[in-house]
Amino acid sequence: MRRFPCLEYARKFAGAQWGLLRNPGDLTEHQGETLKRIKRTGGALWRAYEMKESLRAVFSGDLTDDEIRKLLEHCCSRASRSQIQSFVRLSKTIRSHKEGIMAAIELGVSNGQVEGLNTKIRSIIARCYGLHSAQATLALVMLSCGLID
Repeated sequence: MRRFPCLEYARKFAGAQWGLLRNPGDLTEHQGETLKRIKRTGGALWRAYEMKESLRAVFSGDLTDDEIRKLLEHCCSRASRSQIQSFVRLSKTIRSHKEGIMAAIELGVSNGQVEGLNTKIRSIIARCYGLHSAQATLALVMLSCGLID
């Protein structure tokens, strides 16, 4: 019995992480070759990559509402049959929040700005460890971010 099959799998696809995360149009030559190698070997990793890319199409902005609904349903059915536990759970989550997802796409609403501000504030707080008071930290946050409503 092999002791660490994950380790062998990780060595086989070393350096593939950034190629899997980037947009297909932004890949370097090396990352493109790595993706081609993953595609040839197939398996769960390639299926997961394909499902991720099909979900990205939902948020591309050039589809009608009916096309988005069909694509979401197709993605969910494929993910639930994939036997990849994370994607099975994702498909259940998407199905339970489908109307909210559709509303967010129709209205163009995103929490990206709020998350960006949150990250900036957390970074400032991390730099402020060691200051004598919370007031100094708050002052630095206000100075960096301006007035926050």
